[in-house]
Amino acid sequence: MRELTTQCCVIGGGPAGMTLGLLLARQGVDVIVLEKHADFLRDFRGDTIHPSTQELMYQLGWDEDFHRLPHARLERITIDLRGGPVTFADFRRLPVHHPYVAFMPQWDFLDFLAEKGREFPSFRLLMSTPGTELVVSDDGVTGVRASGEGGDLEISADLVVAADGRHSAIREQAGLVPVASSPPMDVLWLRVSRRPTDSVPFFTASGRGLVSINRGDYWQLAYLIRPGGFADVRREGLTALWEGITDLAPDLADRVEEIASWDDVHHLAVRVDRLRRWHRPGLLCIGDSAHAMSPAGGVGINLAVQDAVATANIVGPRLAAGALDESDLARVQARRMWPTRVTQALQIAIGRRLFPRDDARRVLNTPLGSDGARVPAFVRLFRWFPSLSRVTGRLVGIGVRPERVEPERVRV
Repeated sequence: MRELTTQCCVIGGGPAGMTLGLLLARQGVDVIVLEKHADFLRDFRGDTIHPSTQELMYQLGWDEDFHRLPHARLERITIDLRGGPVTFADFRRLPVHHPYVAFMPQWDFLDFLAEKGREFPSFRLLMSTPGTELVVSDDGVTGVRASGEGGDLEISADLVVAADGRHSAIREQAGLVPVASSPPMDVLWLRVSRRPTDSVPFFTASGRGLVSINRGDYWQLAYLIRPGGFADVRREGLTALWEGITDLAPDLADRVEEIASWDDVHHLAVRVDRLRRWHRPGLLCIGDSAHAMSPAGGVGINLAVQDAVATANIVGPRLAAGALDESDLARVQARRMWPTRVTQALQIAIGRRLFPRDDARRVLNTPLGSDGARVPAFVRLFRWFPSLSRVTGRLVGIGVRPERVEPERVRV
């Protein structure tokens, strides 16, 4: 077994892990990032880069390079739940340099972060190398075992950071158990080809909901259904699914049959949870490993990136000085727990109003904007008070507690 030594070993090369790795490396901290896949080229779900993350690129001096990557821009989120479209979030007046959501394939974003990370000699990214087992002593976590292309290896580290997603095996090994909330919805991910003449709203609903993401030559569709309702959708059949999509996006009527089988339908059972405790001595969880988010608002990636920035600001100097203590990890949780709680509460509240329940707490069969359902109260509020869209624009685009790279900790 090969042996390596580092100051920080990050498990998981997603947005949180890659951002933390390169920010620590900028401070001169020795970092190893472990990514289990051979590359980042996979069909990721979350491809939204919010203004808060783009502002981070600006702070680091990378925004021009970042915006050369192919992306689409969304300045406002509009929803249509009977009675015409309503602006739910307006980003145009945010106090940032790029006041819009950028839709960018996540593999491009991660490749960009990897390229920037490699500019620093203390940054090492090991692909095809899953972290498999924590190394634990009487003093706590002291490293991780991994399996790479060159064989097994053991990495000794002052800090191990679990950024390996909502199904984190590392947090499970550490005995960190998440507390789950009832899911507000389930999502079916689909894709159909796109034409330049298409007029498809970002979000519309009538019985069920549809989010349409412009991915250049195709539409990535998120078909929202009531939680636990996938079996009902399958019983209704593909034809009913095509009709449901066509009802919400008539321009796609001649292409919905590109969804040729249920193999083209990817079911995501939405999970919203968070850890009560994010750390053990020598171990910290961030991103989805600490808190799984609903896809509502697409804020999961950006919340994970904010976790990474806060971790680098708090933990980086302590690692560099060789003085890291578990109290430093507790400071990270204390700073990031409040925005996590608030964001999850907002996501669940909106989801439950989109899919109302009856007195028996069962999900109604007439959710969203269908004829048998009332228009949710929050939609009526946005119709009466359009300026509310600026408030939600700030909540969605920047977040409850945005993080900044502290200037004295950025090495140019």
